[in-house]
Amino acid sequence: MAGERGERHQFSARVLQSRSPSELARELGRTDSDPEGVGIMAQKSRIYAVRLDHVSLRAAPLLKQEALAVGADSAHARGIADHSVSETSVVLLATWAQHRRLVEKLERQPFHLRTLGAEVEAALRAYTRHGARTVVGAHRALVVGDRPRVMGVVNVTPDSFSDGGAFFDPDRAIAHGRALIDEGADLLDIGGESTRPGATPVDPEEEWRRIAPVVRALADEGRVPISVDTRHAIVAQRALEAGADMINDVSGLVDPDMRRVVRDGKAAAIVMHLRGDPATMQQDTQYADLRGEVFSALAARTDAAVRDGIPPDRILIDPGLGFGKTPEQSLELLAHSGELRSLGYPVVIGASRKSMLGWALGAADPAARLEAGIAAAVIAAMDGIELIRTHDVAPTVRALAVVARIADAAHARSEPPIR
Repeated sequence: MAGERGERHQFSARVLQSRSPSELARELGRTDSDPEGVGIMAQKSRIYAVRLDHVSLRAAPLLKQEALAVGADSAHARGIADHSVSETSVVLLATWAQHRRLVEKLERQPFHLRTLGAEVEAALRAYTRHGARTVVGAHRALVVGDRPRVMGVVNVTPDSFSDGGAFFDPDRAIAHGRALIDEGADLLDIGGESTRPGATPVDPEEEWRRIAPVVRALADEGRVPISVDTRHAIVAQRALEAGADMINDVSGLVDPDMRRVVRDGKAAAIVMHLRGDPATMQQDTQYADLRGEVFSALAARTDAAVRDGIPPDRILIDPGLGFGKTPEQSLELLAHSGELRSLGYPVVIGASRKSMLGWALGAADPAARLEAGIAAAVIAAMDGIELIRTHDVAPTVRALAVVARIADAAHARSEPPIR
């Protein structure tokens, strides 16, 4: 029996787990393989599936033909063959090397395939980007991408779902903000209007009255950048004048006045996905393609922001977990949050204490969702999400420090570019 057990593992066969071609290249190098060969083989190590929408009837077959010609493949609607559809979604399946060759071939093709190829290349570059980048705010800047960063929540509201108005008093809110900084928060997000499902809207004047002393005090101290969670352009403008750096707009900068305020104030902005408003958002949670629709909406809203003069390097995006989504839908978005990196902007995930976690746990009390919130933060960070918004800063900071160490240990910091 001992001999048989030894023979079963005579060659110590194991499946390698690598998060990037560069990490696999190091493993290949440990075989003392030729360095040039290692570089070639590494680019064959992983299939990248890229989804495209609205590909025309004429373009789809040519795209598949060119994909097959480089050893890749693509999937499109059956109706393309009999011309029963005018357009289709496509999923390209290719390695780095194959994508590179395909992009080059598409440059010479009609039916907007050159534009399609350029978009595929941009999405791949953005998705695989690692390393630090700076988001410049109105007064201070935030570095993201070097490690998972933490945004601490300061609710100056009487009816927040997460803390029941514990920091409605300005002095207590200021003290809470200072405590979150001491716990390791990289920036603070100050809000004066509850945006929980069904929340009663707050007049902008009242909203500003609540947060003004808190924003001024914490901005004047200058320890970390300050974000203000508001849907109202006038509140955003006053906050920036009072020293805030970033606007966290749950409505996604749909208001042209908000885009103007962000642009003219030279602020950074978080563009979140939301249908309707907090009072009505849970009335429409039907999606034909949840992830695709959230992605497309964020693409459209960030494109509008850039057209209106907001620099791309001042924009962050947030899929809006719990905002117009069921618990199941929010968990699906969390599980695939890394896809949003294809847009090229730093991604913010806020799952802390939300009802989706309560649904998963069977925990009605938001205070009983701490561990679930940390698990969500770790899942997001492992997918490369740059900024985690949380009420529970200290334990989240500690958990994300382990994520950063794991990334360092794996040396999974970069992947070969498409050239």
